[in-house]
Amino acid sequence: MELPKVAFICVHNSCRSQMAEALGKKLAFDVFESYSAGTETKPKINQDAVRLMKQVHQIDMEKTQHSKLLDAIPQVDIVITMGCNVECPYLPCRYREDWGLEDPSGMEDEKFLEVMRRIEDNITDLKVRIQNKVIVL
Repeated sequence: MELPKVAFICVHNSCRSQMAEALGKKLAFDVFESYSAGTETKPKINQDAVRLMKQVHQIDMEKTQHSKLLDAIPQVDIVITMGCNVECPYLPCRYREDWGLEDPSGMEDEKFLEVMRRIEDNITDLKVRIQNKVIVL
């Protein structure tokens, strides 16, 4: 059976959406495929996010991920917007929700860790809702 594809979307695809892609691959690989993208790219993933994901989850996002545009990912079933505080990018899908996460870029580590924990909780919740068919695709 083919797993549903989930895209984590924000404008720059450099911080929150990258963390969500990495955590989705780690925590929910058996329930959905994880991708991230944006309408603009950055030359590098946010270095604070990279450092803290290595420390907390032993994930080196720079080895497995890069900032991508929306057209660089496959067609997806679920779109999760991160809370862009501007017009979030649009991507066709069968189900969509917004996680309303503040961008921690330029802030202290504690803010990054708070956002990371919320992403972790949201990934786990999304996994359960897909498994229990609360989200019907």
